[in-house]
Amino acid sequence: MFDISLSLPVHVQNGGLFISRGLGRHPQRVLNSWELIFVETGTLTLKEEDTVFSVNAGESLLLWPHRKHVGVGNFPQDLKFYWLHFELRHLPDQAADDCLSLLSFPQHGKVRDPQYVISLFRQFLNEQEAITHSIALELILLLIMQQLSVAVSDATPADNSGIALAYKARQLIRTQYHLKISTSTLARQLHCNADYLGRVYRRAFHQTITDAIHRQRVLQAEKMLLTDACSLSEIAQRCGFQDVGYLRKIFRNAVGLTPAAWKKRYCKEHINSD
Repeated sequence: MFDISLSLPVHVQNGGLFISRGLGRHPQRVLNSWELIFVETGTLTLKEEDTVFSVNAGESLLLWPHRKHVGVGNFPQDLKFYWLHFELRHLPDQAADDCLSLLSFPQHGKVRDPQYVISLFRQFLNEQEAITHSIALELILLLIMQQLSVAVSDATPADNSGIALAYKARQLIRTQYHLKISTSTLARQLHCNADYLGRVYRRAFHQTITDAIHRQRVLQAEKMLLTDACSLSEIAQRCGFQDVGYLRKIFRNAVGLTPAAWKKRYCKEHINSD
């Protein structure tokens, strides 16, 4: 048997998924632990001490221990966010400095790849179901933190026409994923060369346009699997897939499970609505 001992700079307490019912607000409290929040949909408005944060979809917020925080206004109807409580450990050797460098990210920021962060939180919640505490929880948290460390500004760089074009293409993908879109159709809408658009998109977001379209469609399919009583045929049609077989193929390639197996697994998520 191979045994290995790891010392990590974080210790996870617990985490969960909040889905709003349009009632109530975040309570006022002071925690002894750090709290990491990532909003999937809607806007969460919180006040920490004298600072108000409006955390939109695709953004994260880190709440500090021993600081008072409270919700501002009632929860919006469409609000859905992940939360995770953790502690920092003080490691005695140089390895601690190397590990803690991973924790350098803005208190409030927008991530480059929200869908990947969502998948990490879902993996965390699934791992949390285990009876015994697993080091996998800390490893997943560090992966989440690494994603937050490359947070980006909401503003599109105005001095780079190629990057601006990539951002426009991404917005079209997010709003037209249910249609028959491709690099060529997006290029026609943006009045540019398809090869050029593909290059600047990959440079900006480290993925191809085809992969981005698939990922957006899979994300929407995941939402429908959890929230709608639709058949796979309806989901395929509404998410832009050619047919159920193609939906299953792309979905499995993206998440490693069939739609049915994915739905069965994530019905175990820790969900609170109050």
